[in-house]
Amino acid sequence: MKARSIMLMLAALGLATAPARAERKPVDIAITDATIVDVEQGRTIPGQMLVIRGEDIVAVGPAATVARDWRAARTISARSRYVIPGLWDMHVHFGGGPELLEENKALLPLYVAHGITTVRDAAGDIPYDVLKWREEIASGTLFGPHLLTSGPKIEGLKPVWKGTLEAGSQADVDAALARLQGLRADFVKITDSTLDPQLFLYAVSRAKALGLNSSGHIPMALTVQQAADAGLSSIEHLDYAYKAGVKDEAAIAADFAAGRIDRAEANRRIDSGFDRDVAMAAYRRFAAQGLSVTPTLNGSRIIAWLDSDDHASDAYLAYIGPKLRETYNWRVERAAKADAAAIAARHAHFDRMAAVLPMLAEAGVPIMAGTDAGFLNSFNYPGIGLHDELSLFVARGLSPAQALKAATWAGPSWFGKLDRYGALAAGKAADIVLLSQNPLERIEATRAIDSVILRGKLYDRAALDAMLAETRTKVAAWNAAAKAN
Repeated sequence: MKARSIMLMLAALGLATAPARAERKPVDIAITDATIVDVEQGRTIPGQMLVIRGEDIVAVGPAATVARDWRAARTISARSRYVIPGLWDMHVHFGGGPELLEENKALLPLYVAHGITTVRDAAGDIPYDVLKWREEIASGTLFGPHLLTSGPKIEGLKPVWKGTLEAGSQADVDAALARLQGLRADFVKITDSTLDPQLFLYAVSRAKALGLNSSGHIPMALTVQQAADAGLSSIEHLDYAYKAGVKDEAAIAADFAAGRIDRAEANRRIDSGFDRDVAMAAYRRFAAQGLSVTPTLNGSRIIAWLDSDDHASDAYLAYIGPKLRETYNWRVERAAKADAAAIAARHAHFDRMAAVLPMLAEAGVPIMAGTDAGFLNSFNYPGIGLHDELSLFVARGLSPAQALKAATWAGPSWFGKLDRYGALAAGKAADIVLLSQNPLERIEATRAIDSVILRGKLYDRAALDAMLAETRTKVAAWNAAAKAN
């Protein structure tokens, strides 16, 4: 009886039957009252708490449950905020030669300031500097988004583009791939200005055999399906996807390879030969093969409509150094030579090409958001360009959910990194964007950035604005020096 009385007393004090509450574990950041956007499923999950320690998300769940286990050094209320994984730009360029290194480096904060936490560099003419930046960013000695790069691209002998590994034989291709492996390139970029078409296919197939993703520009003498069958991992630019829908693509490739037609005639036949049934059959094969497409629509749109918008008054030019701006001139000058008929053809070509975007989605082809921003590509701006690309995706037939998935989930999926990126869950990287609007309702909400978390570090709106101001100040100084000279 005495023992029973003691037990009743302990129970009343909360000391019996229930174990003592475990002490809450310390973490760096807790985001409360968050509406998490599940980008893979295209849905929102309200009332969530997200907990960050170091560079990792350690817990996500209903706030009432998660709060019991964690004690945060900093708590952020995300009431009326939408939380998405960091954005990925899957096609950027750095280049213009060694004298443009600092102007290129100044672009890095622009990506972060626009919610882009990872970029895929698709080769330029300063590839070894970019590889160095990748390591400096990873070690924390250089600020910027996660940088994934192809390193130097594989090309033929005496190529048009600089910064390449030249290949005139299978042995050359093997040596180039070994070199890229030694550089720890994140993927392989293969272009076609002088590369023999059969060596292109060999390079693609060897890259696949080595476990390396590949992307590139497909030679006119090949069909797109030949490149896909060889193991190409992604098509860069929507033009190639359009070409795959041309009913006599194989005949065009054969005639071009044999020298019976030139490039202009090949392009004329491609423009007039598209067939929806042929295209959908090709796209379904691409989907089955796991081939992704990076449309880079915005860059094509800008060039197509230079006749009506010369971009001279773009406010964003304040973030682009004077030497980088000079690299824009070659496309501008070429477009300016077009007569009225050529301009109309340019517009029509863009519209035909853009029309295949929803067809790719319907067929199940993974679509990756990438801008082609950087040197040479006129007025296609690093940072804001990705948001322009997403707006174009929706304007040309994708849903906001599909566009958002292309910029958050598709890139990590292509790189085989979904264990760390592409979602907000325990064990994922703490690369996060807080938005003040719902991107599943309007894709323009990706521009309404409240805060960015990169590698677990919070950058609020004031910090993001400071990044923009710093680049603007650098560019103003470079502009003044250029005028003085």
